[in-house]
Amino acid sequence: MTPVRFREVIAPPAWLLAFIYFLFSSISISLWASIGNAPAFWCQIFLTGVLIYIAIRSRMIIEIDEKELRINNAHIERKYLGDIKILDTQAMRITRGRDADPSAYLAIRFWSPRGVLVEVKDSRDTTPYWLISSKRANDLAAALR
Repeated sequence: MTPVRFREVIAPPAWLLAFIYFLFSSISISLWASIGNAPAFWCQIFLTGVLIYIAIRSRMIIEIDEKELRINNAHIERKYLGDIKILDTQAMRITRGRDADPSAYLAIRFWSPRGVLVEVKDSRDTTPYWLISSKRANDLAAALR
């Protein structure tokens, strides 16, 4: 196995998890008010587990080694990567919104406003580019070059 040149984990921010937990707690409070302590307690325990599951499943892992770019379960060999464009907040918003290509691969998280656009230069692949959210867009682009 080749060593990893770049690795970034984009996890959901604490404010988002806290908001989700607040919503979950309101469900437990409504159960407490209607049927009592025990159901509300077990509901809160269950929803805490659900929140942990959401936190783990919604993170995105970006890895680059000598041979390929991997984002969670998706991967592409580096020889098929074309131009790389670093996108600031405004460019990322436009690229993933108004100017989005429906056949592009989107590895984006709404809480990460910057990213990188990587063109695909494989004639057999109909995907024109990968749009990748990243907090370290400059480092990601440098590792891909």
